[in-house]
Amino acid sequence: MTNMNGTVEQQHVDALIGIVGSGNCLSAGGDMTGYTVDYRGIFAGAALAVVRPANTAEVAAVVRYCARHGIPIVPQGGNTSLLGGAVPDGSGKAIVLSLVRMKTIHEVDPQNNTMTLDAGVTLHAVREAAEAAGRLFPLRIGSEGSCQIGGNISTNAGGTAVLRYGNMRELVLGLEVVLPDGEVWNGLRALRKDNTGYDLKHWFISAEGTLGIITRAVIKLFPWPAARAVAFAAVADPGQALKLLDLCKQKADTCLTAFELISAPALALSLDALGEDAPVSGDHPWYVLIELSSGQGQAQLDAMLLDTLEGAIEQALVMDAAVAANQAQAERMWLIREEISDAQTRTGGSVRCDISVPLSRIPEFVQAATEDVLREAPGARMVVYGHMGDGNVHFNPLRPESTSAADFLASHGAAITRLVDGRAAQLNGSISAEHGIGIAKRDELLHVKSRVELQLAWALKRALDPRNLMNPGKVLPPVGSLADAGTP
Repeated sequence: MTNMNGTVEQQHVDALIGIVGSGNCLSAGGDMTGYTVDYRGIFAGAALAVVRPANTAEVAAVVRYCARHGIPIVPQGGNTSLLGGAVPDGSGKAIVLSLVRMKTIHEVDPQNNTMTLDAGVTLHAVREAAEAAGRLFPLRIGSEGSCQIGGNISTNAGGTAVLRYGNMRELVLGLEVVLPDGEVWNGLRALRKDNTGYDLKHWFISAEGTLGIITRAVIKLFPWPAARAVAFAAVADPGQALKLLDLCKQKADTCLTAFELISAPALALSLDALGEDAPVSGDHPWYVLIELSSGQGQAQLDAMLLDTLEGAIEQALVMDAAVAANQAQAERMWLIREEISDAQTRTGGSVRCDISVPLSRIPEFVQAATEDVLREAPGARMVVYGHMGDGNVHFNPLRPESTSAADFLASHGAAITRLVDGRAAQLNGSISAEHGIGIAKRDELLHVKSRVELQLAWALKRALDPRNLMNPGKVLPPVGSLADAGTP
């Protein structure tokens, strides 16, 4: 960016400082790297300024100013997007509007099982506040210490408990949103039944800030589970894992909270990073992490899990299994699962594909996608893990140890993405199960969404944001490319 002294750009910055204060507006000369580069260091851009409002009124004032002057806005929560959805482009014309200061929990209502809070509250803080009230907020993802609830809503985050509680969309009752013209829509209704026409909150859930800025939300809470039982089991292949999932559903019913699939290379990556031993002995090709939870006694839940595993062993579905003897062991098992993503980031050279397919097609998908990738990149390590209980597989081929990350991604990254996402689409699946679209997956939508579907999405975008100022370039492919869209 050029020197802004006396320029129009400086006038804009001065006006924004007048809204949020000098300590909450970074511009040229200040270090904006934490806001203009994603946490993996893959997506980077430049910004006119980084603005950090303290409340909805300040957000609305900033948006009104930007609307008057045609300044694009990139809303940002914890900047943990895996697909570049929360960083600006390289033009330096947009501002980043960070919600980091908006971290008030306004109300926890245990009787209504709801929490009303600002969009900048971290997921970890949400879970702690719920627990302090004797309640559970079930969303659990690896970045919970830094991701914010507004970002979770804007990307319709999934996590490990979707099997029982649903995606973020199912956990939201109401929203407050600053619209692209600076108007504020207050839809903070803590109601489970409200059949008064269009349910507008769903426009903004998973829109990644392209239709407005979520500033507050009402989210669902649940009774705190009195008992929890966790096991780590070795299985022969995803087909056996799927049969084990069916058995868990039969035996545990609604107590089944999570069912995570983990490949041997994924487990090895995590164990190496943590300096841990595997929960089960011996080398096995696949593993699953199972969690049951309920309001009944611990002894009853432990018996239910043991009965399920004994049945699995009798049916030759499980090769070996370990049951957590206490909550500390349960947390260690979960840490192994949750470390996989960060271990990949540190290792470098991973092609991340966040797909979903119908449960019955998971074994077929894993086999076909593995064959496709190994033909393209012999020696690639098949780091595969995810939420098998809801059909979501993180299929993330990793470079061979003898190949550098840069060489592997340059030679095979784009091709692997096409192959894996193509297989998912062939099986009536999705190329983005829970990570959103951002910039990385945007143009792929032309191959998996119909022209009609994309035109409807653009019609909504034009109605709310006719000047395309809200997170421009994200989620929706350019209008001129829609003629090339597929017809699935």
